[in-house]
Amino acid sequence: MGKFTSWFKRRPTNLSDSGRGGTNESLPPAHLAQTRQLLSKMKILPSKIRVNRATGAKPLYRRFWFWAGLGISGGIAASIYGISLIDRTLPDQSELNAVFREQTLTIKAADGTILQQQGEATREQLKLEQIPDNLKKAFIASEDRRFRQHNGFDPQGIVRAGLNNLRSQGVVEGGSTITQQLTRILFLKQEQTIWRKLKEVRLAQKMEQELTKDQILERYLNLVYLGGGAYGVADAAWVYFSKTPDQLSLAEMATIAGLAPAPSLYAPDKNPEAAKRRRDLVLQRMQEDGVITPEQRQAAVQEPLTLKSSLPKRVQVESPYFTSYIQKELPKYVSPNVLKNGGLVVETTLNPSWQKVAEEAVAKTLRNQGRWENFKQAAMVAIDPRNGEIKAMVGGRDFGKNQFNRVTQAQRQPGSTFKGFVYATAIATGKSPYDSYEDAPFVVDGYEPKNYSENFHGSMNIRDALTRSVNIVAVKVLIDVGFTPTIKLAHDMGIKSELKPTYSLALGSNEVNLLELTSAYGSFATQGLHAEPHGITRILNRQGKVIWSANFKSKRALDADSAAIMTWMLRNVVEAGTGGAAQLDNRPVAGKTGTSDEARDLWFIGYIPQMVTGVWLGNDDNHPTYGSSSSAAYTWHEFMEKAVEGMPVEKFPKRPKLEGRKGTIKAQSIKPKQVLNRSIASDDDDSEGERARNSDSEESGSSRRRRRKRSYSQEEQQSSDYTPRRRRRDRTESSSSNSSSESSTPRRRSRRVESDSPPPRRSRRESSPANSSGSSGSSSSQPSWRDRLRPSQQQ
Repeated sequence: MGKFTSWFKRRPTNLSDSGRGGTNESLPPAHLAQTRQLLSKMKILPSKIRVNRATGAKPLYRRFWFWAGLGISGGIAASIYGISLIDRTLPDQSELNAVFREQTLTIKAADGTILQQQGEATREQLKLEQIPDNLKKAFIASEDRRFRQHNGFDPQGIVRAGLNNLRSQGVVEGGSTITQQLTRILFLKQEQTIWRKLKEVRLAQKMEQELTKDQILERYLNLVYLGGGAYGVADAAWVYFSKTPDQLSLAEMATIAGLAPAPSLYAPDKNPEAAKRRRDLVLQRMQEDGVITPEQRQAAVQEPLTLKSSLPKRVQVESPYFTSYIQKELPKYVSPNVLKNGGLVVETTLNPSWQKVAEEAVAKTLRNQGRWENFKQAAMVAIDPRNGEIKAMVGGRDFGKNQFNRVTQAQRQPGSTFKGFVYATAIATGKSPYDSYEDAPFVVDGYEPKNYSENFHGSMNIRDALTRSVNIVAVKVLIDVGFTPTIKLAHDMGIKSELKPTYSLALGSNEVNLLELTSAYGSFATQGLHAEPHGITRILNRQGKVIWSANFKSKRALDADSAAIMTWMLRNVVEAGTGGAAQLDNRPVAGKTGTSDEARDLWFIGYIPQMVTGVWLGNDDNHPTYGSSSSAAYTWHEFMEKAVEGMPVEKFPKRPKLEGRKGTIKAQSIKPKQVLNRSIASDDDDSEGERARNSDSEESGSSRRRRRKRSYSQEEQQSSDYTPRRRRRDRTESSSSNSSSESSTPRRRSRRVESDSPPPRRSRRESSPANSSGSSGSSSSQPSWRDRLRPSQQQ
């Protein structure tokens, strides 16, 4: 260091002159000291300085390559940082497999057909092999001629598009690749900003790494917006030409492909001339790319632009009552955030062919019986009781006019259909179907149940009481088994509505909806096992991954023996009781009818081993009808007769032995404060005007209305083949044997057969003692029950 200092003193040269030919003025002492310190820290040797001065070389910081390298390095670092910044704002890598847009919802039937779509979605998701080859190549020629060569971003394509646009003095070609357009469709908004374009390019590169070219092209052709509410080529083919993609001509394919850059500008229904010019340009590019021959192009150019417009299929909704029910169920299975993000596909349990049959059956009943029995609404639901899957649902007459779903939203009195749970509880406590009760005038704690017909039968067993739907016996059975066991069993079997512990519970005074009532009866069909009714099997996200799937486990609600005995009893309701109209020719049926006060609600819940179906008929304003539950049973028959075609015939389990049975439910008998039993004879002397009003709507109503409408009435009108002990109070209360009386008007005759009396079975009628008291009009020449159920109007 000493030598360097001595040398520096001998040569007081201004360092700033080095290499520039400057003056040799001495540095001020302070500056000299600072320079010495700086050189010392930089460890620059005097020899190097001598070399630099001798050679005249520039300092490092003044050299071009230094700054060029620094700029390149900085650019690379900035690019890396920018890319990382962009990547942090992009969707997760797993989302690059998305097949649906955000804010969409697709509901599918069990066979994969689409029931409803919401948002920017295509009605039909086509596989790439289902799309005609020329249609695919038309889009590639129009939108991305180097689609198979680039990696998502195509600089060469951008340059070519720019030159073509300058040459044409207009926008005739876009610079975005098909992959870029797909990323914009799925993930990005349409704002015109540099930041969005950078994200688009980066996303396209990532997508090319995750998906094959064919997968990208398939998604694009299913999602691209093509105007007129059409999303995807299948929608566009339908909207503009009312065709499927495979039915399109070459000219029509080119027309659709030409829509992608600006659907509003090139829409053939709005700007036919612009659409033709765009079509011809697409055809020209297809020829240039060797996709079509000059002859094919010329023929297509000469083809006139003929449109046949249709509404987008995605706005059409199949089975609207069911799909609205599905949308209300979705929040139970996925979070609000998932629903908000959308892009969901919901796979459901609906059987489209059964749904169609159900809609036809309901429409026919409303058109015919509804018109002359004074009911304007109907509902039906069919469930597979083995797994709880809803196979068909009709919630009313016309969803377009009224979206109220009478399967899931209408709370109505079930009438005598609730007796199934009362008797099931009795059987489960150990009672026998042959245990007898007295059907006679009865008042308990001020409540007096009434049979609709106002007839009394004396001693009768449980099975016959259920078959004839006798109210007094049902109330007495409820008193024996108790409110709590009955209510618990009904809830275990599927009733979700509140059930109050009142004597009228036995007669269906507590309101329920059709879905829960039907599901509960399904527990009889499965030997006591209950499966939660549901309409959704799987929910898939935008990437096609399952985010929820049904896993409902059946639960034991009733022991198998009691369920089998109940099925045996309910079969008798159909074969010899009030549900005769539901009989199927080749398979066993079990079920129960029900009506409410003044026939305001008409029910039939019936089942075979593989399916349980419930029917309700009535009016939304609760206005009385002139009908009977036989109309509901007949509607059930109309549906089931077609629905079971091709379905294997399964038999119900045999009735278990009744001897030595032990109960699985402990009875909790009710101890009334006051019970009044009167004989049948003494009751005959009572005035009808003083009779207590029956809270079971099926057997209640004013005496005046009962007398006026008795010939229209329902389930409690007794079968003509029951027992000679039955006593008729007046001529209008008689069974179907009176329907042919000469004193009856033709109108009353046609309505009387709609009562809940069973169908005339010749073998029983001929051997019935009660039949001898009927008029000769009930002879074997009388038309069949199905013929008598049909109105005189054309079906």
